Amino acid sequence: MHIVLVTHHYLPEVGAPQRRWAALSARFVAAGHRVTVLTPPPHYPEGRAGDLTEDLRVHAVATGPGGERIHRVRFREHGSDLRSRTRDQAVAAAHSVIVGWRRLRGPDQPDVVVATAPGIPSLGAGHVLARALGVPLVVEMRDAWPDLIAPSGMWGDARRRGWKRLATRLAHRGVTAMQRQADAVVTTTASFADVLLARRVTSVDVVRNGAPLHEPLRSAPVPGPRFRILYLGTMGRSQGLTTALRAAADLDRRGVPATLRLVGSGHEEPLLRAEARALGAPAEFLGRVARAQVSEHYDWADTVLVSLRAWDPFEWTVPSKLYEAMAAGRHVSASLAGEAAYVVREAGAGDVVRPESPEGLADLWAALAADRRRLDVGDRGRRWVAEHANFDRLAAHYLEVIEGVVG
Repeated sequence: MHIVLVTHHYLPEVGAPQRRWAALSARFVAAGHRVTVLTPPPHYPEGRAGDLTEDLRVHAVATGPGGERIHRVRFREHGSDLRSRTRDQAVAAAHSVIVGWRRLRGPDQPDVVVATAPGIPSLGAGHVLARALGVPLVVEMRDAWPDLIAPSGMWGDARRRGWKRLATRLAHRGVTAMQRQADAVVTTTASFADVLLARRVTSVDVVRNGAPLHEPLRSAPVPGPRFRILYLGTMGRSQGLTTALRAAADLDRRGVPATLRLVGSGHEEPLLRAEARALGAPAEFLGRVARAQVSEHYDWADTVLVSLRAWDPFEWTVPSKLYEAMAAGRHVSASLAGEAAYVVREAGAGDVVRPESPEGLADLWAALAADRRRLDVGDRGRRWVAEHANFDRLAAHYLEVIEGVVG
């Protein structure tokens, strides 16, 4: 088959969506299929592309590391505000349709278009391109959109009357309509699949996020003078990391020596740094690190924090970082609810506390610091990932979904 992917995020950017599709594309190509990617030049998360090599510039066509063909489309530099990011996504989506229509007809006619969100405009681009080319459309929802629009407050308080409330409702209806019109919808969790089925989305399949399993399993951490907590990932509004800072400050007041290490970046990072100073929290911010350096931070950690806000749609979400921490063999401090909490408990990969509960998180960390034996989770989490979030199995199932709509 010839599979076309419309996405706003792709290699060499670093992030969960980029890792997911790099892994899937390589396996699709290895199985004998052609993969074409329509995506802008790398400009995440700063919103600026900087100096680009010729193969990464707009209009460039290059072969990716997995054998996929990557067509770079236009984008718009943006800041951290929603309006400028939405404009960027809209520009890339519109140009994806133009480039796809010009270059993917005749001998390059695809068999299927896969559009993945976020960004939401990529779904519209995939819909238009698939219909123009006369091929099936697969919509992939990596997060619980459109349900996250209202609780995230990304367009302000959607409960108030006015244009923001209207825009939220229209976006919800528009995304749901595209989900219903797609030939298949792929989600990353079973719980969100159930939500979509209840909304009369007729063909829904679950292809979870995956995690690499090539690194050796880590042994139990060696106790040190301080209890070591690692957060590794995006520092955005969704993660609710103020809760972790308050819990770390609470530990300090209790006389429990601990260090909360935050590795990564995001829109909330400046606010979190200021909050840490105000609280006197024993926290260190290391910024983003190269992928090759991630393993040394897992080696350092006694426990790995995976955190989401207490928003209802996050009960249908499982962060990809959870699978990565489980594959690394580290104890997980899960400030999670819903399906993600179920995964941690079922796998025996760590402990779960209620989201946005500094007291609960501090109580857990104090108990773990007092009894380090609880930190040794063995290979239980890794075995769960190997069975349920192995990229080889995920890619094989995804191809079954695509073959179903093409057939």
